[in-house]
Amino acid sequence: MLNILVISDDARKVTALYKPGDVAVDAEDTGRPAAGGDLPAASGYDACVLDLDMDGWREKLDELRQQMPVIAFSMPDIKKAVEAMKAGACDYLEKPLTSESLAEVITRHKRELLTHKYGFDEITGTSVPMKEVFGLIKRAAASESNVLVTGESGTGKELVARAIHRWSPRSERSFMSINCGAIPDTLLESELFGFEKGSFTGANYTKKGLLEVASGGTVFLDEIGDVSPMFQIKVLRVLQEGEIMRVGGQRQIKVDVRVIAATNRDLKAACQRGAFREDLFYRLNVINIHMPPLRARMDDIPVLVRHFITKHAAKRKDMVVKGASTEAMRVLMRHDYPGNVRELENIIERAISFTNSPEILPSDLPASLRESAPTGFAPSPRLKDAMSSVERDTIVQALRESGGNISRAAASLGVYRQHLQRKIKTLGIAI
Repeated sequence: MLNILVISDDARKVTALYKPGDVAVDAEDTGRPAAGGDLPAASGYDACVLDLDMDGWREKLDELRQQMPVIAFSMPDIKKAVEAMKAGACDYLEKPLTSESLAEVITRHKRELLTHKYGFDEITGTSVPMKEVFGLIKRAAASESNVLVTGESGTGKELVARAIHRWSPRSERSFMSINCGAIPDTLLESELFGFEKGSFTGANYTKKGLLEVASGGTVFLDEIGDVSPMFQIKVLRVLQEGEIMRVGGQRQIKVDVRVIAATNRDLKAACQRGAFREDLFYRLNVINIHMPPLRARMDDIPVLVRHFITKHAAKRKDMVVKGASTEAMRVLMRHDYPGNVRELENIIERAISFTNSPEILPSDLPASLRESAPTGFAPSPRLKDAMSSVERDTIVQALRESGGNISRAAASLGVYRQHLQRKIKTLGIAI
């Protein structure tokens, strides 16, 4: 079920158009949060339906689009609709709204909206560090600035780059990825910039480079810390001037690309050693997104395990693997994962291949994991139950402090009153 936020002077009427069971809707008639402060956290809602006929809709759209997809609506007004779409709205509807038009737009975006349940696109996680990463991805997607993604190998840096591109205004154009560390400098130059016919032995034709082909889109430069000082100068010129020259070419070619770079190296330290150009570092590091190692977000392991089982279960044609046993999960939770998420995915794919039961068992896991995992510890509560318990205690405490006043409790918690009412009902809290 999707959680939809409706902000409109007629929000109650809009809410009434939704069919029960399809979505859970919070309505705000005044267009202001119940707490009288900032808008609720993005994790509380999957999308917002925003009325453009209200005062201050531009400011609300600018804030909301960085947190969740925004579906705009208004009286028929082409100029306003175009302005809203340019400002970041994902869709537009004309008044009067109908149940059919709302259902159609939600159906159209449902697949995209549901990617937020346990993460962002293919990046999975519910831990605090990953929620910070998701927030940075959304803000980076709304910007045209260059991005530097840092983190250890196997943390998912390319997935971050692809998510930024997919949610950016450039999503309809090309996404080009190149591993700078895997290609010699001579070949890297011709790959990125292209070459003219006859420019070197074997150049029997003119070839456009990736930067030229991707013009209007996004280029992902993986392992940017491994390129030579000479090549760094050429990348810097692209970022400064927006121009390239093919190998053997005689003229500059204008390109419009958004560059996202990634590295597992400490580029600041490399700058101090003189191994990496400081001016290039600052050009790339306009927005920095650091991917935490898996050992720093162990709470995500159960969610990641389920995600990888779903992803790889189809590779078994003789059996349906549905999950991992409690004992297997304990073993997985005790490993420190030097290879990060990539290592965990490899372990789960291997276990799916080896298991003889619908559940992954400890015996299906690598011997090195089983031998290093301590035994005899008490079973931990399921993550979902533990989170529900903390959520319930927090809400009960807020209600006590407010004397049972839901509006004041919602204000202290920073959520909408309607959202808090739904949580009280779901968790069975007696008032």
